[in-house]
Amino acid sequence: MSELQKGIDYMQNHQFEEAAQAFNDYIEANPEDPVGFINFANLLVHLQEFESAERFYRKALSLESELPAAHYGLGSLFYEQEQFADATEQFQEAIKQGLSDEDVYFMLGMSLLSQDQPKLALPYMQRASELSHDDVDIQFQYGLTLAYSGMIDEAEKQMDIVISLDANHSDAYYNKAVCLLHREEPEAALKQFDHALEVHPDHVLASHGKKQVEQLLNEDDA
Repeated sequence: MSELQKGIDYMQNHQFEEAAQAFNDYIEANPEDPVGFINFANLLVHLQEFESAERFYRKALSLESELPAAHYGLGSLFYEQEQFADATEQFQEAIKQGLSDEDVYFMLGMSLLSQDQPKLALPYMQRASELSHDDVDIQFQYGLTLAYSGMIDEAEKQMDIVISLDANHSDAYYNKAVCLLHREEPEAALKQFDHALEVHPDHVLASHGKKQVEQLLNEDDA
C-alpha cells in the first residue's frame, strides 16, 4: 500500500496525525506529483487550517494546471470561509476542466445562492438533483432554489419529493406550507404547518406561520 493510500485510509478513520505524516512522506518521495499536495490540502481543510490548505492546492496547480480536483478543493475552502464569489469561480473552473459529479454542481449552486442569485443557481441545482435522486439535502436545496426563483408550483412539487424521501423533514413541510400560502390556500397550508410541528414541535417558523394562518382564518369566519 502506498503512503498516499495509507494517508487516505488514516483520514477516513479520523487518524489525522498519521494521515498528515503519510501524505508528507508521499510528497517527499514524489515532489512532482500534484495528487499528494491535493490530498494533504484536503486534510488541512478538514482541520480548518485554511491558509495552509490553500498553499497546498496552489502548489498542486503550479505542477499541473488542469486539475479539477484542486479547483474543487479550493472552492470548498473558500465556501467554508464564506468567500462565495471566489468559491463560485473555482467550482466553475472545476466543471470547465471536466468535473461533473453532483457535488460540484451542488456546491456551485449553493455558492450562487449565498450571493442571492437563485436564478443563476437553478440549472446547477437541477443538475445536482438529476444526478442524486436520493440525496435529501440536494433535493431540498433544489426546492428552495425553485422557490427563491419564483417557481412556486415547481417548488411545492419538489418539497413533496423531499417528503417522499424523508417523512420527518419538518423544513420541507414548512416550505410546502409557504408555497400553499402563495397560492392562497391557507387551509392546506395550515395542515402542512401542523405536519412540521408534529415532527419538530420547536419549529419556530412553522409555529409562527400556523398562528398567522389561524388568525387569518378566524378573521374570515368573523
